[in-house]
Amino acid sequence: MPNPPNRPVSVQIETPADLQPVYANLARIAHAPFEFVLDFARLLPGDAKATVASRVIMSPVSVKLLVQALTENLVRFESTFGPINVPGGSSLADYLFRSPKEPPDKPEK
Repeated sequence: MPNPPNRPVSVQIETPADLQPVYANLARIAHAPFEFVLDFARLLPGDAKATVASRVIMSPVSVKLLVQALTENLVRFESTFGPINVPGGSSLADYLFRSPKEPPDKPEK
């Protein structure tokens, strides 16, 4: 008999012994009506090209649940270790993708 919809389901998650961890410091997100594509990449200082290390395709519902889980975990992390300071002024995208010759935004007062 299947579980009722409001009952939590216990799931065992198995990690293969040969699983290779992937470091990413950049994510590209694309979406269509029925899926999200998350590309995780590495961008090394001074490089103009990022290398995609992993691609994850998820349903919109799964992405929404992931965002909720990440938010809950960030709250727990910051309550234990203190606030995470994100660099940049007006927007993180402007900070990360400005031309190397452009000065960073001045801090807001």
